[in-house]
Amino acid sequence: MKTNATAHNYKGFHFPPEIISHAVWLYFRFSFSFRDVEELLAQRGIVVTYETVRQWCFKFGQTYANELRRRRPRCGDKWHMDEVNPKINGKTHSLWRAVDQDGNVLDILVQSRRNTHAAKRFFRKLFKGLQYVPRVIITDKLKSYGVAKREILRSVEHLQHKGLNNRAERSHQPTRQREYLMRRFKSPGHVQRFLSTFGPIFDHFHPKRHRPAARDYRTCMQDRFLVWSQVTAGKVT
Repeated sequence: MKTNATAHNYKGFHFPPEIISHAVWLYFRFSFSFRDVEELLAQRGIVVTYETVRQWCFKFGQTYANELRRRRPRCGDKWHMDEVNPKINGKTHSLWRAVDQDGNVLDILVQSRRNTHAAKRFFRKLFKGLQYVPRVIITDKLKSYGVAKREILRSVEHLQHKGLNNRAERSHQPTRQREYLMRRFKSPGHVQRFLSTFGPIFDHFHPKRHRPAARDYRTCMQDRFLVWSQVTAGKVT
């Protein structure tokens, strides 16, 4: 008999899973702070502190994100890779990100360097999580990508052109918005932990709205809310 692993994790919590998952959804889906979520819950008569919301997001957010990632269809075979350089505690770090041709975030990795070793590490993390080889990768002209590709992805086509990589560059925008609202990230671990949760949840509730008709979009969102209910209730399908 299959066990309800996620639901078991709620044991000992005062509030039911529906409230906890709703708070986590509000925080990661929208540009809200913990205090904003506290106020929204209070408007509904649910009295919690923002520190409680923080603990819910820390404990359950990654679990929800991992399950959403596991359930999503296989992503595309064209990978766009790019990196930005946020300052964390006064030091510049590199945030590596890969998306497919549809804009789905494949993975992210925060590193202190922007060199060949960092590129190789990011490639290996991608393959460990996705477990398939792309048809083509598109990057900017950073030489580290070429060296890492020749060692790890010898048979994969590699296009290096800044103008072809707008998909990856645009994918940084939601992260930049949250970084601004959060008044910068506190540590590399904080960035990695937050974005590993934020990416899958944000993508799950952010279909490409400009493509489907309104009826199809509503149907898509109904399906995604159903998956979210199953994930946060710990239902096994």
